Amino acid sequence: MFLLQVLIVLLLVVAAVVALLIESRSDRFAAARDRSLAAAEAFAHSPGLVATMQGPDPTAVLQPATEAARKDAQVDFIVVTDRNGIRYTHPEPDQIGKKFVGTIGPSLNGHVTVEQVHGPLGLEYQVVVPVEDAHGGVVGIVSAGMKVANVSSAIDRQLPVVLAAGAAALGLATAGTALVGRRLLRQTHGLGPEEMTRMYEHHDAVLHAVREGVAIVGGDGRVLLANDEARRLLDLPADAEGRAVTDLGLDPRTTELLLSESEVTDEVIPVGDLLLAVNNRPTDSGGGPPGSVTTLRDSTELRALAGKAEVARGRLRLLYDASMAIGTTLDVRRTAEELATMASREFCDYATIDLADEVLIGEEPQTLTAGATVELRRVAVAGIRDDSPLYRPGRLVRWAGSTPQAEGFVSGRSALVPEVATDAGWRRQDAELTQAVLDFGLASLIAVPLTARGVLTGVACFWRGRDRGGPFEDDDLSLAEELAARAAVAVDNARRFTREHTMAVTLQHSLLPRALPEQSALDVAYRYLPAQAGVGGDWFDVIPLPGARVALVVGDVVGHGVHAAATMGRLRTAVQNFSTLDLPPDELLGHLDELVAHLDQEAAAAGGELAITGATCLYAIYDPSTAICSLARAGHPPPAVVHPDGTVELLDLPAGPPLGLGGMPFEAAELRLPPGSSLVLYTDGLVEDRTRDIGFGLDVLTSVLARPGRSPQEVCEAVLAALLPTRQSDDIALLVARTRVLQPDRTAEWEVASAPEAVARVRAEATRQLAAWGLDEAAFVTELVLSELVTNAIRYGSEPIRVRLLYDRTLICEVSDSSSTAPHLRYAVAEDEGGRGLFLVARLTERWGVRYTPAGKIIWSEQFL
Repeated sequence: MFLLQVLIVLLLVVAAVVALLIESRSDRFAAARDRSLAAAEAFAHSPGLVATMQGPDPTAVLQPATEAARKDAQVDFIVVTDRNGIRYTHPEPDQIGKKFVGTIGPSLNGHVTVEQVHGPLGLEYQVVVPVEDAHGGVVGIVSAGMKVANVSSAIDRQLPVVLAAGAAALGLATAGTALVGRRLLRQTHGLGPEEMTRMYEHHDAVLHAVREGVAIVGGDGRVLLANDEARRLLDLPADAEGRAVTDLGLDPRTTELLLSESEVTDEVIPVGDLLLAVNNRPTDSGGGPPGSVTTLRDSTELRALAGKAEVARGRLRLLYDASMAIGTTLDVRRTAEELATMASREFCDYATIDLADEVLIGEEPQTLTAGATVELRRVAVAGIRDDSPLYRPGRLVRWAGSTPQAEGFVSGRSALVPEVATDAGWRRQDAELTQAVLDFGLASLIAVPLTARGVLTGVACFWRGRDRGGPFEDDDLSLAEELAARAAVAVDNARRFTREHTMAVTLQHSLLPRALPEQSALDVAYRYLPAQAGVGGDWFDVIPLPGARVALVVGDVVGHGVHAAATMGRLRTAVQNFSTLDLPPDELLGHLDELVAHLDQEAAAAGGELAITGATCLYAIYDPSTAICSLARAGHPPPAVVHPDGTVELLDLPAGPPLGLGGMPFEAAELRLPPGSSLVLYTDGLVEDRTRDIGFGLDVLTSVLARPGRSPQEVCEAVLAALLPTRQSDDIALLVARTRVLQPDRTAEWEVASAPEAVARVRAEATRQLAAWGLDEAAFVTELVLSELVTNAIRYGSEPIRVRLLYDRTLICEVSDSSSTAPHLRYAVAEDEGGRGLFLVARLTERWGVRYTPAGKIIWSEQFL
């Protein structure tokens, strides 16, 4: 196409040039003649010419005039000659006086001559005009003319215009061709004519070979195209194309669909013995021509399969819903109820779930032999009505060995009973119940054992009534087995969780204090609530210390489960052991931190074991004789102090790093607690959860505590009522201790001189004090103990030496000095002079020991009263 356009433009340009040359040939001569004739005539008839020519020097006058006239007339020359042809003027002055080149004969006779000659300027086109006097006589001639080359150059100047116009036309043709070609390529997706032809042939072949009818109807209601399948499905005549749809003899609904201008999707219509799925789309929606395209598909066979596909789809949907609805919790009973509810709603009329009692407590049932009686607990019943005669939940049912339930539980195989009325094994279970079930309308049964990971946990029974649509079939049995298999995994998961949870709770409870020890320094109440999802590592402890003092401990191990509970037990035991050394709180936490770091190193070396890093602890020691409480914490929330007037204070203790991180010392703080104050210790599960931050929880805690006059038990109840979350995800340990002080008259203290005779005075003072307390029966032992302890202090210690008696639940004797050396118990041989005093102290008292203070040490002993 582009080459054709180029050829046409070139031919047009050549034709224009040729026509221009032909026309210019005649036009240039006519133009040269007319211009030359006009110039010659004008100059020949100019006034005064005759007189000038007859004058003495015609050349001098005429040469300037002719040159001026030549330039104005735009001719190449104007020459004036006499009658003999001798030139008076010429554009080239050296030609003046020479013979005129040309024909002058006719002009001498009064005629105008037009001719071409080779003159001094070259090939010239000239006009010769006679100059006549007043009497009509010719006195000379005037010739004007132009060179032929100059006449042709004017025409040649038009040639570039013609060529430029041709080039412009060629450019426009090229651009138009490119635009048209590009649009054609876009419309044909880059396909050439041959490819378009092949594609059209291929599409035509596909259109007539496809197993789907295609009919195209124009806007006038006539059939434009109908492939072979459309002709077969609609039974169209051979000349259907081009005919009106209304003339084809189709039924009204088919005709209406073919002529419809609206969209139709998968509408099924009967055509003869066939069922056709019809789709119709208008062709003018995207700017196309009016009309419609209709596709027809034979769906006769698909209609027969639609029912089965719908049933299969419903069963898949049931299994999917079951996987989402069953096992939402790790509770065995709840899982069984979810299975019964799901099955009775979409699969059967009634569903019952029976589980072994061992499963309910997390254990595996015993393996039974064939024919044995099976005892199962009815856990869940669900159905379309609530008044069915089936066993109610909670009842322990003894299934006879011949029943489908017992056989299924023993063998692990499902049982399908299409007609319960004719099943002999079922009828042996309970004749009265069997009749009640039949009278109620239940006619068919499927019993499926709940088996997961090789463990038989129970039996699921599905019942169908007579009005349901027939008894159970084999397809129903396979669906019931799939449903039971999914539920069995959830039941077994819940069973395993129950077992693990029970073990963890048992372990945790065994590691926590079972009862508070007897002591007189504090009135203590506590609450411990394990997390709902699993036990954690929170713990608390109340530890009596020498000197009527009491240690309070609250700790938290990160994580849940058996590992956290076991770790909690190890830490609690370690704290109890460290407390026997009577260490200050900060030193005790330092030793505990080293222990946790050591345990973490062992876990890392073993590989696969969890570390303890992240555990927290708060340790406090309260002395009722001084009302001073010393506290230190390792990453634990700060304790709260409730003063007797109801003022609440969160103690600003140095936080310290969590246990196991190491590298940082712990700091202790001391404060005096007035009698009746309450010290509140807790773990972070009380004040922090997923729905609130710890700051908000502490604000609530302080507001709840700010009420004076309540006992520790009442404080615990109020705090839990305000702060216990709906879904408890972490353990909660709460310890509330109200302080008491040892009355001044229950304490006696003396300073002892470092002299042996001072021992007798100490014994005498102690005896008098015991008499004042009414403890005369303890005087003998007390004298022996004080004699030994004071003597050791005088001999091995350094001043000051002090003696203190405390009358509490026990009688406490304390001897202090400023030395850091401590005695130790040993067996003295016969030759030893010493070493028997401490042995007597240990045998006569309940316990004794040494504790160190910043000023030295204290050796103490306790006697039961």
